[in-house]
Amino acid sequence: MRTLKNLWLIAAVAFFLTGCSDDRQQAVPLSPQAFHSDDECHVCGMVITRFPGPKGQVLDEQAGNVKKFCSVSEMVSWLVQPENRHALDGAWVHDMAQSPWDKPDDSHLVKATDAFYVPAPALQGAMGMSLASFAKRSAAENFASIQHSQVLDLSGLEQHLANVAAPSHMHH
Repeated sequence: MRTLKNLWLIAAVAFFLTGCSDDRQQAVPLSPQAFHSDDECHVCGMVITRFPGPKGQVLDEQAGNVKKFCSVSEMVSWLVQPENRHALDGAWVHDMAQSPWDKPDDSHLVKATDAFYVPAPALQGAMGMSLASFAKRSAAENFASIQHSQVLDLSGLEQHLANVAAPSHMHH
């Protein structure tokens, strides 16, 4: 009888210790990061801070890292790939209403899914079409008026970039 009690006690202690020694590491939530002079674009490898205009970054919880991009266009072109769609909710862009074109302010980042975009091909940027990103529609509308452009949400931007990349007609 005493042996049976000891076995139950040992089993209970082993069960308790197994529950306490969970080897799985708790994932630390990722948060937007500042862009630094040695950061390279995840897609093209260019040094990000050498170019004007808004940048993008993706907090990829699945991969456990932050991917940085030299331009909003580069980030969106990466995000539309089927294998990267999982990371869409972790995408962030500069709010250009808060800083000059030549020096985006890393303390003013907005979720890419909430941002408004203005194609600005006349402005210098890094890879792809220059795009300005804004937290507020009103700021995007003001900028679009100056640039003689339009305001797009993220899904509209994806469609716009697909149309720009597609040939308008084919010759045989």
